[in-house]
Amino acid sequence: MENLEIGMFKKIYSGKKVLITGNTGFKGSWLSAWLLQLDAKVYGISIDIPTKPSIFEALELEKKVVHHYADINDLDEMKKIISDIQPDFLFHLAAQPIVSLSYTNPVQTFQTNVIGTANILEALRLSNHPCTAIIISSDKCYENIEWLWGYKETDHLGGKDPYSASKGACEVVVHSYYHSFFKNSESKVRIVSARSGNVIGGGDWSPNRLIPDCIKAWQSNQKAEIRHPDSVRPWQHVLEPLSGYLSLGQVLHEDVSKNGEPYNFGPSSSESYTVLEMLSELSSHWDKKNHDGSFFVDKKKSFYEASVLKLNCDKATDQLKWRPTLEFGTAVELTASWYKAFYEGKKNMYSFTSSQIDEYTSLAAKKNLSWAHP
Repeated sequence: MENLEIGMFKKIYSGKKVLITGNTGFKGSWLSAWLLQLDAKVYGISIDIPTKPSIFEALELEKKVVHHYADINDLDEMKKIISDIQPDFLFHLAAQPIVSLSYTNPVQTFQTNVIGTANILEALRLSNHPCTAIIISSDKCYENIEWLWGYKETDHLGGKDPYSASKGACEVVVHSYYHSFFKNSESKVRIVSARSGNVIGGGDWSPNRLIPDCIKAWQSNQKAEIRHPDSVRPWQHVLEPLSGYLSLGQVLHEDVSKNGEPYNFGPSSSESYTVLEMLSELSSHWDKKNHDGSFFVDKKKSFYEASVLKLNCDKATDQLKWRPTLEFGTAVELTASWYKAFYEGKKNMYSFTSSQIDEYTSLAAKKNLSWAHP
């Protein structure tokens, strides 16, 4: 396949030191693989390998990046690592990302998602070397009032459950650090926050998530347990928000006027589907002729989850010239094919993952997306 990554993002990451917190997770591993393709020098911070199986291990990323096993709740350790590396770019993904676990351990969720983020920002403030930092938040940072319209960056922050509240609070911390420290002309650090929707893609084995739960169940010839079949989510393939984060890093590096701004990354308004519609599409790629027999509904509903959640991404489209690349069906097909390759014992999952990145960038270039042009 043609090497389309040459020139992507104006080659801004080539030869640069890029630090990813949460690099052993699902999104962090995909981002690491893409940055390696872009010839970046990739560094990582994670407290552990969060799942078994693990995409980080499947891609053998520990051999390809400079990895630090460390806890973002340890401020002294964050100060040391960031001061030693002095990364040109930092993508902060480390978090407690599971809604259900936030009910089990709310204090740990707030500690990691709020104070952990503050620790990263504080370490950047004290280091004060030239760095472009993308703080990854969540679409759940908004006060969800169950309306049918997409939430804009100017809408109220909030959250009824501990996870959502922690992400709203995280955004407040980012806003405070920007106005208190990074807005100052003496600061060499630039920061933005990025909010994205429900992400799918190969290699996610996180607990209590629809796609991993279904794949694990179907791989064992069992029915998947689902909670809210009629809930609407802004499903998108993992490469969609990652292209947004990388675009944001490029633009912020070039344009200080974007400093301190939040941005949404999600599918177009026509690409929001229910859990049931997602199951139907996914099952069609997993040799499930009748998706009704592939799952059962857990009616206990032991914790609150929003029924409708959409994002308005007009700001990213207007200011970053970013827009989604994949249709819903293509995103699901890429997801299913990755899991199939893994469970069929494909030996080089890093190469397979790289080929999916190539396929995605090729489709983006055909759609004339500016970041994808060599």
